[in-house]
Amino acid sequence: MSGHSKWASIKHKKAIVDSRRGAQFSKLTRGITVAARDGGDPVGNPALDLAIRKAKEASMPKDNIERAIAKGTGDGGEADAIESVLYEGYGPGGVAVLIEALTENRNRTSADVRHAFSKHGGSLGEPGSVAYLFDKKGTIVIDAERYSEDELMVAVEAGAEDISTDEGVFEVVTEPSDFTAVRTALEQAGIEMESAEMSYRPSSVVPIDETQAGKLMRLIESLEESDDVSDVHANFDVSADVLERVAG
Repeated sequence: MSGHSKWASIKHKKAIVDSRRGAQFSKLTRGITVAARDGGDPVGNPALDLAIRKAKEASMPKDNIERAIAKGTGDGGEADAIESVLYEGYGPGGVAVLIEALTENRNRTSADVRHAFSKHGGSLGEPGSVAYLFDKKGTIVIDAERYSEDELMVAVEAGAEDISTDEGVFEVVTEPSDFTAVRTALEQAGIEMESAEMSYRPSSVVPIDETQAGKLMRLIESLEESDDVSDVHANFDVSADVLERVAG
């Protein structure tokens, strides 16, 4: 998937920058609160552990993190009002787009998502229209110029199902149940990761040109402007050079 793993890294770095500007703190807080519904100890709650890690990378204050956890582990209220929703649609070039959202107002979020698709040349689909094209996996991106594939064998030993390299990065893929163990093994080996997250990976990709890629990035940016949208996935294939240019 030429350029696709590069997109994961670009998204990760952009999210950190946006968070430090305060633009994404509310999304990170909501993610922690929802994850904490399954327990407030990150050791026994991988989803919470990942949410806290993202918040720390974005320099979210410790007090904010603790308050978000308390909301999730408390007696209902705000955490119970938030639901997880998947939206599906098609972007420029026929690219399948899958949107993860956390919302307490489904009508508002649906309207935001529909408007973004309409404005940027896409169309919102019915439930099930594109979700079958994606699989939930752990995805870890590592700079291939800093490390060799032999150094990443610790990931395979810890349970990684695949390691591939393209456009200057390694992409380590895991089953959701093995993600934490693989990430921990890489950390203990002293290997720095450009990104490490649970995400929906496409089972097939659609080649697009630079014009379509530019339109697709504008659609994705518009979707991400919604406070309720936590992540956006798409099954496109484009070179990393083109992606760097259109992603800004």
